[in-house]
Amino acid sequence: MSVLKRPIITEKVTAQGGQGKYAFEVTLAANKVEIKKAIEKTFGVNVKSVHTMRCIGKSKTRTSGGKFITGKTSTYKKAIITVAEGELIDIYGEA
Repeated sequence: MSVLKRPIITEKVTAQGGQGKYAFEVTLAANKVEIKKAIEKTFGVNVKSVHTMRCIGKSKTRTSGGKFITGKTSTYKKAIITVAEGELIDIYGEA
């Protein structure tokens, strides 16, 4: 099973791509060393630094048919990767 789940593509992360920073959703049990090795193996780049954060799930309530439905969003772990200067990660798969 891979440490990396998916790239996070938002307006804020896309703007940081010019600075060599990329965001990925990773497994909750992954540590910085595992994340660094997975990025270097998958994309063939040199990773300068890895910052991680846990995004805690929030409680959500909505009404449906006059009843309240309560649930919770998933907790996930996000990793912000900084690659070495001059290197790029091609998330979109463009040639």
